[in-house]
Amino acid sequence: MDRILITGGSGFLGSHLCDSLLKKGSDVVCIDNFFSGSKDNIRHLFSHPYFELIRHDITQPIFIEIDNIFHLACPASPIHYQYNAIKTVKTNVMGTINMLGLAKRTKAKIILASSSEVYGDSKIHPQLESYWGNVNPIGLRSCYDEGKRIAETLMMDYCRQNKVDTKIVRIFNTYGPRMAVNDGRVISNFIVQALRGEPLTVYGDGSQTRSFCYVSDLIQAIIKMMETEDFTGPVNLGNPKEYTILEIAEKIIKLIKSPAKIAYRPLPSDDPVRRCPDISLAKEKLSWTPKIDLEEGLIKTIEYFKKKIHSN
Repeated sequence: MDRILITGGSGFLGSHLCDSLLKKGSDVVCIDNFFSGSKDNIRHLFSHPYFELIRHDITQPIFIEIDNIFHLACPASPIHYQYNAIKTVKTNVMGTINMLGLAKRTKAKIILASSSEVYGDSKIHPQLESYWGNVNPIGLRSCYDEGKRIAETLMMDYCRQNKVDTKIVRIFNTYGPRMAVNDGRVISNFIVQALRGEPLTVYGDGSQTRSFCYVSDLIQAIIKMMETEDFTGPVNLGNPKEYTILEIAEKIIKLIKSPAKIAYRPLPSDDPVRRCPDISLAKEKLSWTPKIDLEEGLIKTIEYFKKKIHSN
């Protein structure tokens, strides 16, 4: 039985990854400091015989015997990662160094959950892995954007210098059940506002684009990446179908049958204008493409938030 460590295992993506790996028969160790994750996301696993939870901050070393590491720990929404920017940088840099040191000692494979944010406000479209990005190194978002970029650097340097088996996935916008009510991301924001009958906050004129991947598709791709031999990446993971923010808002209002209107606000600093992955490499190396279309995924996500909001 593989003994697998998941950092950030109580978060949105991490908790779904815990579920999937336990179903595959793995022994899962979840590490989290609960800065942005929630015990509610993994509470159903507490009685599972092969699940273990350790409350720990990965900016501090940890000594544990492990076969594979899924390194997901880091606040991923602007509200959370800008709340304590220095802590975000420490998680990306010191946390990644600690996980790579652990991988080196135990000879474990390690996969980094990087981000489409490494491309910044991209000058090419759609984004290819070969693109070096257009990132503001001193902006409000740079704690996360540059943090993920240096985390990728560390992964490659440990691979080259110390022969650690490293893998990098660049995750584009993902959505689904277990997103936090207050995480400030587009889809969760819109759904919560629409369910409460509040105006949906659209920044700028809503013409900026994003692509949205349902969580089950994304988790499948991360696991495929870990299981694929002789491929380090980086590889883009996301849904290549592109929508404007305004289209998303209108679709959510329609699905919920909400009376909510749209409220326009100034565009935040360094907000990317277009964001869409080229997933040719994922198709070639992982034989992966997303299966869940936006409407199907939104319906499942809306049902989750209805229960979440009504239970509070």
